[in-house]
Amino acid sequence: MHYLYYLQEPFRRIHRRAIKHVRRFTTDLDSQSMRNEIGMLVDNMSDPAEKKAFIIEMQMFSKLLNRYIAEASQKLNWEKVHSLATNQIYHYDQLPRSSDEPQLFKKLAVLKVNGGLGTSMGLDGAKSALEVKNGFTFLDFAIQQIACVNTNHSVDIPLLLMTSFNTHDDTLRISQKYNSKQVRIKLFMQSKYPAVTKDSLLPCPKDGQNDEVAWYPPGHGDLYTALYRSGELNRLIKEGKEYLFVSNCDNLGAVVDSRILRHAADTRADFIMEVTDRTNMDIETGTLIDYDGTIRLLEIGQVPSDNVKDFTSVRQFKDFNTNNLWINLRALKKIMDKGGMDLEIIGNPKVTDDGRSILQLETAAGAAIRYFSNAHGINVPRSRFTPVRSCADLLLLKSDLFALEDGRPVLSKDRLFNTIPVIKLGNSFQKIHDFQARFKNIPSLIDLDRLTVSGDVYFGRNISLRGIVTIVADEGQRLEIPDGCILENKLVFGNLNMTIV
Repeated sequence: MHYLYYLQEPFRRIHRRAIKHVRRFTTDLDSQSMRNEIGMLVDNMSDPAEKKAFIIEMQMFSKLLNRYIAEASQKLNWEKVHSLATNQIYHYDQLPRSSDEPQLFKKLAVLKVNGGLGTSMGLDGAKSALEVKNGFTFLDFAIQQIACVNTNHSVDIPLLLMTSFNTHDDTLRISQKYNSKQVRIKLFMQSKYPAVTKDSLLPCPKDGQNDEVAWYPPGHGDLYTALYRSGELNRLIKEGKEYLFVSNCDNLGAVVDSRILRHAADTRADFIMEVTDRTNMDIETGTLIDYDGTIRLLEIGQVPSDNVKDFTSVRQFKDFNTNNLWINLRALKKIMDKGGMDLEIIGNPKVTDDGRSILQLETAAGAAIRYFSNAHGINVPRSRFTPVRSCADLLLLKSDLFALEDGRPVLSKDRLFNTIPVIKLGNSFQKIHDFQARFKNIPSLIDLDRLTVSGDVYFGRNISLRGIVTIVADEGQRLEIPDGCILENKLVFGNLNMTIV
């Protein structure tokens, strides 16, 4: 039977709803054109097994696009948005300590979301393969963390790595170094969806090749479907695993925690989201809300423009989502067996190198919280949220400010204050290759409070930055900070090689 048969009815519905709901697109979706475009993508595939899997993915993509169009004109009713009640957010400090860690850990599996490229930092490979500290990558540390728990408690916590077509090869290369009994590593790949042009909503790709612009992994919300389709969910349950701890691979603070696991067991929680205190640096991040009596994750992209100021208020919404999630596996299987979840869709607009405006439709893993009957949040210390989203974050992690314990970064004991310096790096430091070229080695930040760097600045060896330091190169000029320099509460500006005392 030709593939177009599978898409005919879904896209008829898309077309009807598009006419009714979608006016912001310059052209209505042509369902016949869409079927033809995807049909050609399928027909270009020669391997029968790959074609079968691809058809299933395109059916799921069709459903996602269908919902996106149907929901495009629907707006959040802000009058139904409220802060969570106190009994919906527990505080980590109040959780009881566990006395039976080995027994709890035997019921646990860990999943790292590992599908991203880190393009905002200029990476052209898996972000998890970026060297972070002492020659080790994010993925090295994630594996070492689980290996330490298994060894210290004589347990067998498996590590699942959800990859994408962008990251699978890099992940496989690094994980193969750890072919030992200390940790069982299992890779499974998330879906691959076509980007669509913003005006017509037709697919961008002309074939099934792994073009990172035309194709994309549809966000970490895809983990539930990918886990279910791969058979890994059933396998974990058959092994006697009851809980799954999910986190992003670049968050080295997201380690296995027996107190949270004990709390999940005691409260019989189906879904727990770790949140942490919001600051002015986090005002655009997602937060848990009560929406018409239901706990939900609210992202800024869902907020009506008139209510953005309310959403970004740290007084009204005091916590934000760390994407550290604890999930009851049987509760998840029950939901997936009934057809899965329609998670809120995030339309991620991008412009290609040749000037085309495209959309990537994504979902967030935390949005699943509203589908679980016994779900709540736990406010955790900020130390459990140490992602690297920029080269400024990477500079902090690489420096002497952090030491490593069992694969986890911890604030150095030599730091007098239990705070993290604020670092703002200019445009010349935003991409990883430029960042690496501008430091002969990483400066000492152990006594730093704030660092601002702007312009064409280069750092020598064995530099120490203390207090509040601002370094500004004259426009069009190069400023080099010499070897062995100590900058304490200094404003440095100028050009060429500077001798600073």
